[in-house]
Amino acid sequence: MRNDKQKVVFLDRDGVINKEVGYLHKSEDFEFIDGVFTACKHFQAQGYKLIIVTNQSGIARGYYQKEDFHKLTQWMLVQFCNQGIDILDVFFCPHGPESSCTCRKPQPGMLLEARDKFNIDMENSWMIGDKEADISAANAAGISSSILVKSGHQVDEVNSSAKFILKSIKDSIQIIT
Repeated sequence: MRNDKQKVVFLDRDGVINKEVGYLHKSEDFEFIDGVFTACKHFQAQGYKLIIVTNQSGIARGYYQKEDFHKLTQWMLVQFCNQGIDILDVFFCPHGPESSCTCRKPQPGMLLEARDKFNIDMENSWMIGDKEADISAANAAGISSSILVKSGHQVDEVNSSAKFILKSIKDSIQIIT
């Protein structure tokens, strides 16, 4: 029996793809993390699709609008495309930390929505995040292969449930093969 399910590398945005600046919503403040394009090309070459899953509480907090997020996302996707990288989709949660939504990580809502939309093989997929909430969301969605990178927030290595803890996404090339 053939497996038609896709394997995916899920990527958090802030702290994984771009440097963490806090409530990023303008392209002039967006700085790609060193090695992100190399890593994403590697994942694609290994047969993985790429999906971004990002909490964007700045929308709920009124720091910027959904339109600002979409404009920045389109700009970012063009930069990936210019590097020969295809991002399958971007899922975002516009809610704040006090919300009872199911999409805000550590809840698995965005990952489950992606799974259902694209017929994703969660057991053979990966999550790369910079917060324990990313790892918790992945685990709750059935993704056990996870990488916590230290390029965003402080990482509690002792108490993390991530499978691997690495300096940045660039180092994940040795892990995801």
